[in-house]
Order: sequence, then structure tokens, then C-alpha cells
Amino acid sequence: MAIRSTAVTSSAFHANNPVSGLSVVSGVHHRNHCPYCLWSRCLDLFAPGDRLSACKAPMRPVGLALKRVNKKYASDKSGELLLVHYCNECGKVSLNRLAADDDSQSVLQVFYASLALNPPTRSALVENSVYTLQMSDFHLLRLRLFGKN
Repeated sequence: MAIRSTAVTSSAFHANNPVSGLSVVSGVHHRNHCPYCLWSRCLDLFAPGDRLSACKAPMRPVGLALKRVNKKYASDKSGELLLVHYCNECGKVSLNRLAADDDSQSVLQVFYASLALNPPTRSALVENSVYTLQMSDFHLLRLRLFGKN
């Protein structure tokens, strides 16, 4: 039985490093970013994994956010950690699950860089109702990444 790879090759970096598309390795069914540099490509149009976007431009990781949880007694901070991508060409903002094999140091670098986002990128995120983690959320980030404060 052939296993179809859904790997994304980073156009920014690591084009020669193979990235596994197997969900057993990454923990996600639709790999949409490089696990080393966390860059992505503007591929999906209507649903994750559809690969119907005509853009195909690089999407840079601009921040981290938490998935909204629609549970009556859940905290605003109880959601899953998400990677925020911004398309350099069409301006699309995309929220993507972190994969188990994503480089944790790269995730931390994205977090620190997001604290100083330029005004146009920050307003594009706000227009899309995306609010990135702030320095006051650092303890939560460490807990999600490493399981400790």
C-alpha cells in the first residue's frame, strides 16, 4: 500500500531536507509548514488540506495564538497552541496547528519576533480577529511546549 505524503517543502529554507508527511511522526494530518523554520506556503483555499489556492506564495510565521474553545466553563487560555502565518503576496492570515516535530526553538523565536510586529501586519491580524500571545502569556507558552513553567 502506498502512503501519500502531504509534506510541504519550505520555499524559504530547508528545501533539501525531507519533511515527513506521515501523521504518526508529526501528529497532524495536513502538514502545512516546515518543522525547522516554520515557514509555509499559501496552499489552502476553502479547507485545510484542499491545496486549491492559486497564490502559492511563501507565508511567514508571525506569531502564536490559542485556539478558541467553545466550552461554557473553559478559560480563554485553555485552547491549543496555533502558529499564525501571513502571506507576503495576498495578505491571507492562516492559523495552523503546531506539529509534534516542530522545532521548539523556532517556535520561541516566532513568539519573541511577534512582540515587535510591524503595524501593517498587526492590523491585518486584528482585521482577521487573530490575537497573538503576549509576553504575559510566556508561562503558558512554556507549559504548552515543554510541559512545565
